[in-house]
Amino acid sequence: MSAPDTPPTNDQSATTKTSPSDGVGQTQVNADQEAKFGPLDKPPNPEEQRQLRERFYNSTIIERIDVTDDLAKFRIRPDSPIPPFEPGQYVALGLGNWEPRLVGTQPEDVPINKARKIVRRAYSISCPMLDEKGCLATQDSVDYLEFYITLVRKGATVVSKPPALTPRLFGKIAGDRIVMERKITGKYKLGEYDPDDTMLFLGTGTGEAPHNAMAAKLLATGHRGRIVIATSVRYRHDCAYINEHKVLMRQYANYLYLPMTTREPENIQPDHPQFVGKQYLQTMFTSGRLAELAEDPLAPSNTHVFLCGNPDMIGYIPPGADAPENPGMLPLLRAAGFSDDVHEHRAGTIRFEKYW
Repeated sequence: MSAPDTPPTNDQSATTKTSPSDGVGQTQVNADQEAKFGPLDKPPNPEEQRQLRERFYNSTIIERIDVTDDLAKFRIRPDSPIPPFEPGQYVALGLGNWEPRLVGTQPEDVPINKARKIVRRAYSISCPMLDEKGCLATQDSVDYLEFYITLVRKGATVVSKPPALTPRLFGKIAGDRIVMERKITGKYKLGEYDPDDTMLFLGTGTGEAPHNAMAAKLLATGHRGRIVIATSVRYRHDCAYINEHKVLMRQYANYLYLPMTTREPENIQPDHPQFVGKQYLQTMFTSGRLAELAEDPLAPSNTHVFLCGNPDMIGYIPPGADAPENPGMLPLLRAAGFSDDVHEHRAGTIRFEKYW
């Protein structure tokens, strides 16, 4: 549910106080706040920040696993029990606009009327995949939720708004508090399938997160068909779960993880002894190389396809829009006989995370 290095997005903000509906009541609320914390035409002072966190934050970061300077796994435990949900779904995380931004990220000028608000962003829920003993761990076997998140340091263009959440989130450590919305939702789920069907998960960057959760469920429930996760990233070090995938491949003969890169020397230097070119999923699929590596025909007759990540990779074209010069996976899969009809639940079906 993301651009190549960007988590799924569903930005929204909400006020951090409940106000009476009549103007007189609101005036009294403001007066009480000013008497306690100081003028509301200034950012909240440290004591007010503490009380805002105490009042609105409902979850704790219990572990942060840094993969690179810009990529991390966050394990977050909510104060309340986690409600049942399906692998592939997402939930919103949030922090107050008063929280400091990480040094080196794009500055943000927060209007005073938003200084006491929460900024939220939705993230697909990942999965630890392995427990402390090196055995399969599904998302419902732990009392926390795991998120696979990229730090967005600046807006995509010079006129883009500064990223609001991750510059604040990446300043947090284990033990810090955060907002986690209570509702876990999303239509990107496994759906119906036969136990011998091939399940093919194609993702870019942190778009792998929901695929980890889906694959873990399939393994835990004894799926017999091939389970293939192919992830395209810029560099090998961007594959944050590669060690977990290697262990699971040794434990489950039908499980395969295919990490693919686009900016390593073997991707961009034709004279490199292991030159393979840029391993974009579209090229790997149309060339037949993906099926070769998967040791499976990846045909509509036996395969379900799941897409999550960069919209350019997914290739959804809104009605009336022009087709891009370089097609994404959706038109390529349709041309190969697959269908993205949301009402179908059979081999040959495409499911993709649509968040734009």
